[in-house]
Amino acid sequence: MKLVSIGNVLIEPEVLHAAFVCDLRECRGACCIEGELGAPLNPAEARQLEDAPDELVRMLPEKNIRYLRRYGAVEVYQGVQYTRTIGNRECVYAFEREGITFCAVEVAFREGAISFDKPISCRLFPVRVRRKFGLDYLVYEQHQMCRSARKLGRERRIKLLDYIADALETVYGTQWIDNLKAFADSSPKSSCQK
Repeated sequence: MKLVSIGNVLIEPEVLHAAFVCDLRECRGACCIEGELGAPLNPAEARQLEDAPDELVRMLPEKNIRYLRRYGAVEVYQGVQYTRTIGNRECVYAFEREGITFCAVEVAFREGAISFDKPISCRLFPVRVRRKFGLDYLVYEQHQMCRSARKLGRERRIKLLDYIADALETVYGTQWIDNLKAFADSSPKSSCQK
């Protein structure tokens, strides 16, 4: 597999050509529940969540509030900060509404109750930022729980790259995302697939 390099960022080719649109009706917010660790956090996000405003905390179920008060919002594993999980499963900021799991941070931000959005790792999902040769390396994780998102992306002809473009722009800037999109549009597999 030949990696793509845009600026100082390496990218798996699948990131450029895969189709993807979250389908909450089908996955029911599984990404907030599945896995042993929560969302990877940068130091600023960890500080914001540790000092979460009351407007955010009030959105959570009582068991999550008790858990936050007892253990805090952030855990560290192998030197990386993550959102804390309850029972090594659901994110402490997850809550359920009508059978679908939502992120309280995202909902509070969209409602204007808090000034910061959910962690960038969640906004980039299912793309993960790894390190390779000392550079950021964007990897597309094809989880079973996202099967319906891949199908919906193909049906709507929406590329994964377009789906996460705002998050990528937040991390790498407008010029970088413009260069990435131009490269993706000119590369052989520009139609939505996978």
